[in-house]
Amino acid sequence: MPIDLEDRGSALENEYFRRQEQELLAKMKAKMETEEAEVTSLKCPKCDGNLVEAVYENITIDACNKCQGVWLDAGELAQIIKKDEGGWFSNLFN
Repeated sequence: MPIDLEDRGSALENEYFRRQEQELLAKMKAKMETEEAEVTSLKCPKCDGNLVEAVYENITIDACNKCQGVWLDAGELAQIIKKDEGGWFSNLFN
């Protein structure tokens, strides 16, 4: 049962295009991951630094890596004040 050259050529062609598609998908996936990383990297409103997440009293806050500014999301200030009851920070707002 001889192998038909036309069938072999089609099989090789299919394998080539399958590999090309896999390489393209890998490149697209890597590009999407880098774009997502850039999107999640927030810029500091005060300077040109990047905001990085930090944990303070089990509350995730955003701190600038350049000017050391701290930026709070909605509700985070209230959580900090609640944890600091009777402290100097909570007395600022009472």
